[in-house]
Amino acid sequence: MDRLPIIEKIKTDTSSFKILNNKSSPVFILKLITIFVFIFLIIRLFNLTIVKGNYFKRLSDENRLREYVIEPKRGEILDRNNVIIATGFAGNPVEEKERIKSKRIYNIKEEIAHLIGYVTTADKKDHENDNCLTKLKLGDKVGKKGVEKVFECDLRGKNGIKLVEVDANGKYLKTFSVVKPEDGKNIQLAVDTRLQKIAYDQVKNKKAAVIAINPKTGEILAFVSTPSFNPQSFEENNETKIKEFFNNTDFPMFNRITDGTYPIGSIVKPFIAIGALEDKKIDENTKIEDTGTIKAGEHTFGNWYFLDYGKTEGEINVVTAIKRSNDIFFYKTGERLGPFRIKFWANEFGFGEKTSLNFDQSEGLIPSPFWKEEVLLEKWYLGDTYNMSIGQGYFLTTPIQVAQAISSLANDGKLCDMSLLKTEKGKCKSLGLSKRYVDLIKEGMKQACSTGGTGWPLFDFGIKEYGQSESTASAKIKKIQTACKTGTAESADKKTAPHAWISVFAPYKNPEIVVTVLVENGGQGSDVAGPIAKEILKTYFENK
Repeated sequence: MDRLPIIEKIKTDTSSFKILNNKSSPVFILKLITIFVFIFLIIRLFNLTIVKGNYFKRLSDENRLREYVIEPKRGEILDRNNVIIATGFAGNPVEEKERIKSKRIYNIKEEIAHLIGYVTTADKKDHENDNCLTKLKLGDKVGKKGVEKVFECDLRGKNGIKLVEVDANGKYLKTFSVVKPEDGKNIQLAVDTRLQKIAYDQVKNKKAAVIAINPKTGEILAFVSTPSFNPQSFEENNETKIKEFFNNTDFPMFNRITDGTYPIGSIVKPFIAIGALEDKKIDENTKIEDTGTIKAGEHTFGNWYFLDYGKTEGEINVVTAIKRSNDIFFYKTGERLGPFRIKFWANEFGFGEKTSLNFDQSEGLIPSPFWKEEVLLEKWYLGDTYNMSIGQGYFLTTPIQVAQAISSLANDGKLCDMSLLKTEKGKCKSLGLSKRYVDLIKEGMKQACSTGGTGWPLFDFGIKEYGQSESTASAKIKKIQTACKTGTAESADKKTAPHAWISVFAPYKNPEIVVTVLVENGGQGSDVAGPIAKEILKTYFENK
């Protein structure tokens, strides 16, 4: 047999191996592709399971698990006698809902709306300006205006969370866990809802403002602005009603107590008097003759008593001038004091600036020669001083400023901050006034509410007092001495009826309450505002 040499066999085999390992061979390329695919799959599997495992697990859980907000119950708002003004009702977290909403219920509505405010869904501005520790979340509600806004951080509470499982179609399967919400805190106001309701009933068909405060503490006992609105409409998102509120030409959303500015009228006279006494321009013995009219340049200024009845009152002192609201006395007194000192003393009593109450407020206006030249580009005349001295012309104030200023007189020259809460008393500061002069002013105001004064509805004011045994009860009239100042201020256009003012405190010797009433274009202060104040005082003292 012919056999190949061993060396030749080896050569043949090596040749075949070289063919198999040729890089251009299809077999080699296929092997290489297989290896690369295998490596890629390993890397991909590692990335999906190890590197991004938590990410995809979270996506899966998010598709399977859903987190819903449970709104807290908003804190209750109570009056000083524990009457619930507003309360909150929480939703049921067991129910299948994407957001378990709470509901605000106002037990007292239009009567107290401008004090309480309302609640609505927070907007972008609310989120940006949120200063509470528990921050607002998307879809949360927030207090707007009034108490709801001022005490938002206390009333708000903290959202809870409900974690539920759903199927592929999003249908509820079961609840995994519930974190209960933290309800808002309750707050107790100083306001007395009995006074609030009687005040509202007296002015509900008028454009008016009524505020009652305790002069010693600054506690707000009543706070009514009319026309008013229903805060429940905002909670229920009643768009029709809300549009009506904002489009109504009587402006029911306008808070006349803090935002309305009006000529102060004769309410200013006690402050002109105290300023002139402190500046030694007059004293208790100073007498000025009522001549009926007085001239300033070509203009004639008259006293109301002369203009209405053609009568004069002879020589009068400061007490009688306040009692009779005599314009001639105050024209001459204001002339002696001068516009700059009138402005100084008006500012001392809080006119021309916002009060301490944390509501939106207007500052009002205390004019001066500088102001007139700067703003109106006109010179200041003696007639401007005369007008300023009786609260006419450019002098504008808010009802809350009047209430605060009169309270400082009732409180023997101590000016107290406003307080919304029963548990907090406003800080009081002394204005450094002479007690002798304050007593003179208070005596004039007492006589204004007594026979012969201008506040006739409050002459001989008293309440019915009953015996302890109901079977033998016999009503007696308990007389309560009041002190007041009425005002009748011309409206800006001088074509409509004047604004009616009164501010009164009682009892005279130890004042517990100051009531200030303004009725827009209502007419005479004593005739229109006086009876309203009387009914509020009656309710206060009968329910003590």
